[in-house]
Amino acid sequence: MKKLFIAFLMVLAIQNSAAESRLPLGEFSRNQLDGWEQKSTEGETQYQLETMGNLTVLKANSRASASGMFKEQRIDLEKTPFINWSWRIANRLDGLVEQSKAGDDYAARLYVVVKGGLAFWQTKAINYVWASNTAKETIWPNAYAGEQLMMLALRGPEAALNVWHPEKRNVRADLQILFGEDIRFIDAVALMTDTDNSHGQASAFYGDIWFSKD
Repeated sequence: MKKLFIAFLMVLAIQNSAAESRLPLGEFSRNQLDGWEQKSTEGETQYQLETMGNLTVLKANSRASASGMFKEQRIDLEKTPFINWSWRIANRLDGLVEQSKAGDDYAARLYVVVKGGLAFWQTKAINYVWASNTAKETIWPNAYAGEQLMMLALRGPEAALNVWHPEKRNVRADLQILFGEDIRFIDAVALMTDTDNSHGQASAFYGDIWFSKD
């Protein structure tokens, strides 16, 4: 009996360790949008949970609109520095100069946000984007927000359409590189599919989002 009890405790410790190393943020596959809010800037992108095969995902459809899904949650990057997710797009937004205000549209993007508190102008964010016309791994300041919002193209025009692409980024390391600061906490994550500047149309799908230890 004692050996069984010790074995039970060991299994429990392994399960707890695994739970601590994975912090769910967007559990779309469980048909949940708990804590997510839609925020509009120009029109409303349509977001809805949809079943694809045997998996539930978040679908976004934008027609000359720019609204995002936003979730406030304080994440300790010392414990879980990696953000994980998957995404796919149905079409590109060809012909845009994405470093300009007129071209600041993306079929899919994901933000991580560090709030500036009362000094709101000190808010910082990384915007991981699926670029239509910019090479993968290109970095540039956002055309509207400047160096407070840094853009990083995780996918570019070479990425296949209608295919799931998994992503994993060390957010703490990216913040260090892009802002020159060791930032321990982020305060929110957002998703957005937007076409308000180009007055075009784009569809994207987002899989589950979670933070992990490694």
